[in-house]
Amino acid sequence: MSRYTLTVNGRTHHVDADPDTPLLWVLRDAMQLTGTKFGCGIGQCGACTVHLGGAPVRSCSMPVSAVGTSPITTIESLSASPVGRKLQQAWLDHQVAQCGYCQSGQLMAAAALLTKTETPSDQEIDDAMSNICRCGTYQRIRAAIHDAAGGPAPTPAGGRRS
Repeated sequence: MSRYTLTVNGRTHHVDADPDTPLLWVLRDAMQLTGTKFGCGIGQCGACTVHLGGAPVRSCSMPVSAVGTSPITTIESLSASPVGRKLQQAWLDHQVAQCGYCQSGQLMAAAALLTKTETPSDQEIDDAMSNICRCGTYQRIRAAIHDAAGGPAPTPAGGRRS
């Protein structure tokens, strides 16, 4: 066991954990921040996405010992930022969530994208949103990201939106 000092959602936390404990389990079990979800456990699906130093990371495959002093942001504080609030409203407006399980990770990935790229293209959205949605709401996710960015989704070549 080692003692770690983590800055999560702007607050300092001291936790005891084995160095190889995934950040996901430190957040969920030690800090009771259960908005970050366990999906696959191997960093593939993205349900566990959080921000580490502003960048999206898969917390299920990030050992707590690798966090260092970088601040962590979880879904619980997404609404603290203007981008987060816009995304949450766009998610509601576009009825993105179906089962909802992956949505905290989807929102965190989208927030990282919009923080980096103010008005992303469809291709930039597709490249950034590698999270898996078993309900298949990818078109709604893309439309919601465009909406949160402040504009309608670009019309693809050929003139029709799907």
